[in-house]
Order: sequence, then structure tokens, then C-alpha cells
Amino acid sequence: MCGITGWIDWDNDLTYHGTTLEAMIAAIAHRGPDARGQSLSRHAALGHRRLTIIDPDGGAQPMTRRLGHQIYTIVYNGELYNTPEVRRELAAAGHTPRTRSDTEVVLLAYMAWGPASLERLNGIFAFGIWDEAGQQLFLARDRLGVKPLFYAQRGNGLLFGSELKALLAHPAVPPEVDEDGLHEIFGLGPSRTPGHGVFKGVSELRPGCYLTFDRKGLQRRQYWSLVSRPHTDDLDTTAETVRHLVVDAVQRQLVSDVPIATLLSGGLDSSAIAAIATDYFRQQGRGPLRTWSIDYRDNDKYFQTSDFQPNADAPWAKRMSEFLGSEHHDVIIDTPELVEALKTAMRARDLPGMADVDASLLLFCKAIKERETVVLSGECADEIFGGYPWFHQPEALQGQTFPWVRMLSERTRLLAPALRGRLKPAEYVARRYRETIAEVPVLEGEDPLEARRREMFYLNLNWFMATLLDRKDRMSMAVGLEARVPFCDHRIVEYVWNIPWAMKMADDREKGILRKALRGILPDDVLYRKKSPFPKTHNPAYFAAARDWALSLLDDPQSPLHQVIDASAVRELAKQDGSATAMPWFGQLMGLGSLFAYVGQLDTWLREYQVVLC
Repeated sequence: MCGITGWIDWDNDLTYHGTTLEAMIAAIAHRGPDARGQSLSRHAALGHRRLTIIDPDGGAQPMTRRLGHQIYTIVYNGELYNTPEVRRELAAAGHTPRTRSDTEVVLLAYMAWGPASLERLNGIFAFGIWDEAGQQLFLARDRLGVKPLFYAQRGNGLLFGSELKALLAHPAVPPEVDEDGLHEIFGLGPSRTPGHGVFKGVSELRPGCYLTFDRKGLQRRQYWSLVSRPHTDDLDTTAETVRHLVVDAVQRQLVSDVPIATLLSGGLDSSAIAAIATDYFRQQGRGPLRTWSIDYRDNDKYFQTSDFQPNADAPWAKRMSEFLGSEHHDVIIDTPELVEALKTAMRARDLPGMADVDASLLLFCKAIKERETVVLSGECADEIFGGYPWFHQPEALQGQTFPWVRMLSERTRLLAPALRGRLKPAEYVARRYRETIAEVPVLEGEDPLEARRREMFYLNLNWFMATLLDRKDRMSMAVGLEARVPFCDHRIVEYVWNIPWAMKMADDREKGILRKALRGILPDDVLYRKKSPFPKTHNPAYFAAARDWALSLLDDPQSPLHQVIDASAVRELAKQDGSATAMPWFGQLMGLGSLFAYVGQLDTWLREYQVVLC
């Protein structure tokens, strides 16, 4: 993976603005520790930071190729998993790549087929291509939004980058946040409205979309979307198809010129990836697979079961690593380092985020990076196959809201008195929910309950999954580690989207069709283990540290929190018990301790980013 950034401007000669471009590149240096590159022309400035995965010598960027009198330059962040197939198509069309780099394949594909080239790509990507002759910028993002891409139009110019910090490094993008941005932070946070960049006038290119920018202005287009159609395969055929798609996706994503490993929690999704990878390694005559797990010091002492976390991961990770014969590594996180990493995690995300859930992943990735460059992870299977509790709870299905955004009235009471009259978080959240429901591709004649479940899947794919992909990208790339997510292969998503609920619940189990598909790949006890999310610390010392951090900030009269937070309301919350079994205020894991940590991250964000409320 890499970091990309750029600046198109029709009013200025950008060959004289290398210093500004350099600042934008430097802001995302962590995404590409191996190399940097830039391209400056009169109206286009492109920057790149490289994490080398494939073809170290041939994949340098920005990369330029000619077609007659036309010159095209690309900056690319991603991995293309069907490179051999696209290379063959290109050769047949008279475009022969000179290197093994997938960057060149993507560039030549655009030169050959224009925007239609996106339909041929199977991968995760965000890239920009500058057409010097046509004086046009083309930006595109992968179908599921695994790789990020933000942009901001300023006058007759356009800025873009892999992360918000790249745009904020440009003087035309001040760190201003308006009422919509505050609603994102206080109503929806740590999720974001698809396409919303929180900062004023900043957008994120939505998944499955591309844009063009030329002297006529900016145009956005959607090149991929889910299509609802009747599912005609029987149960056995469906399971066999799912099995083929999952195995193929994992195997495709094991291609690398650098060390590669998998994450392993002992749950269904990560265990499946590790098992498929182990079998593939044996077929290729490669050494044992390396697997990685995370846990927390003293979790064996403090772990408490809940509806969201029914059992601990450590024994199951050990079970799977022994079954696979993998070279296994455990990373144990201690409370002090977890608390300390809360600030670093916020900087990685450029926004207050998932608190300790982010910070623990950051520390996990940092430890892995000492040995690996690429890891495969099991994210997104729950959104695709229906694994979360809210797919199964009648109150969630009837709720007509985002089921992971909880305690909204309590969160609203935390607002500073000056904001309570201006902000209407409940109304904002309801509006964003209605907008999303209006996008759902309807299947005519579908049973009402089945149609409602389709809406729930759409909400999860476009919102909750996006939040977790944000998290995985920022925390891994903050330390220069590439994380691949095989379940986000669009072929899997397209097929499973139309599998009816009864079939998805084969054998009356959540994700039953996936379990059926994986029979023979996993041992039965792992195959039918009840879902457990990313492991979380249960040490009461974390709750105490997060609470005390938030309270100490509110005791500081100079804290910018006083602009947005009612200190008395937070102090009242601090009197409550921080039990791990309490209802989360967001998602599955973010309880009261995470709420205090979110307040702390908010203070750090307001201070360090010098946020201006407008």
C-alpha cells in the first residue's frame, strides 16, 4: 500500500509550488516508508509515498506512460488481485506492460479503456491519473471503499489525498468544522456519513465511484453498485459457490514479494483465512504460515461475558494455531501503553475514533510490522453474511435507525449549552438514515421482512463496514503495514447480497451459509464457535485511566472541550460503574470507558489540529 496526494489548479503555475506539495507528501509519509516521488507540471502536482510490495524496481511512482502524443501519469494506492488476467487483456489490445507492477497495469488499462477499465479490476485501490494532453484528472476508488480517498474543491483547483492530513497540509484547506461536521462527531461518530469529510468543504470519494476534474469543473460517476435479483441456486450449490469465492479471494491475496502473514483470533472468519492460506502455502512448497493474535494483560483475570463478547479469544487462537501448525505470535497489550496510544490513534484517523478499539489495533499492527509487511484480516464477513447481533434482534430490525448508534439522547446531553440550541443530533442521524434507506436497491415482490433485512445489510455495508475499514486502513498504514481483507472481494459481496435470509441462516446459525461452505476446512468446534468481536481489554484500570483523563481535561479551563462539552454532564457520568457488560454507546465494544476516551481524543483533536468551529 501507499499514500497518494495531488493538486490541480488552473489559476497557478504549480511548478513553483513544490514546497506545498512536499508538505502534503510529508503528511502521509507513514503510509509509504520505502520511497517518495513527485511530479510537477504547470497545472498538476502529484505526490506519492511507497510501501513496496510488488516489483521493487519497476513500480516507482508517480509513473508516466505515453500513447502517441498523449502523456498519462498515475499515483496509485492499492493492490490488484487479478493482475495476470488484465495483463493478458492489455497484451491482446496492444498494450504490453514493461514491469511486473500492478501500478503499470492499472495505468495502461485506463489508457486502453478509460473509465470502463474499472470494471475489469479486482482489487483494493484509490488512484489519480493526470492526462496532460486532455488537461484532466481522473480519481477512482475501489468498489467497497477499502482504500481511502479524500478531496476538496477550492476555486478553480482540486486537492486530493489518501488521508485528511494531506489536504490540511495545504493552506487552502483550513481545519474548519461547521454544524454538519459537529453532527458527524457528536451524532454519528465514530462513524461518518458516506462521502463526508467532517472538515468544511472536504469530501471523500464514495466507494465504487470515480470523478473527473477539468476546466469545465468536477463530475462524479458511480461505476459499481449492488443489484437485487432473485437467488436461484439451491442450498448446496450456494454453499459450494461461497466456498469457491472465499478460497479464490484468499489465494489471490497471498501474492507478495515481501513477508506476509494472517491475523488469527480463533473466530470463524480469521480461522478460515488462515486455514486456506496454510493449505496454499503447502501447495506452493512455502514454509509455515505465520499467524498473529492480540490479547491484553490480565484479561484472563477480568474477562466478563456479554451478549456482544460471549467468550475469550486466546484459547481459540491457540487451538487454531496448533491445528494449522502455524508459526504463531501473541501480542499482549498492557493498560498504560493502550491509554498512551489513544492520542496516536486519533492522529492516525485525523478524527476522534473508536478509542481503545483503534489504539489496540494500532499497537497490534506496530508489533506485527517488526516481522511482516502484509497481513490478511477477516474484516467484513459479519456485514456480508449477517453475523452481528442486530441482524437477529427484532427490536433492531424494527428500530428504523442505525443499530450501532446508541444512547443518542445521553450523548446529546453531553453537548455544551451553547451547542444544544444549534445542533439537533437526533434529527441529523434520522436524516442520514432515511437518505441511506432511499438508496437500497429494491427487489420487486420481496417479502416485507426479507426486504427489511436487505435494508439492514445495506446499512451495514455502507456504514458500519466503512467505519471498520477506515479503522483497519489508518491503524495499519500508520505503521507502514498493508492489511488485506479477502471478504471484501466484490464477487463475494455481489453473490451473497442476494442469498435469502433463510439460506444465510443455514442450520439455524448466524452466518450459517459460510459455516456450511467451510466444512472440511475448519475443525467443527471452531466452525460452530459463537461469534466474538475484536478482543477488548476488560481491565478496570483502563476504565479508570480513561475516566480520569477526561475529567482532568475538563478541569483545565483552557481546554477546547469547554466549547463543545458540558463538563457537569461528563462528571455525572463518571459516577457510574464502568462494567464491561454495560450496553455499548457505539457498536459492540465501545462502553462507558470508551466514551471517556472519545472525549479525551476530542480534546487532542481540537488542540493539535487547531480546529475552528464555524
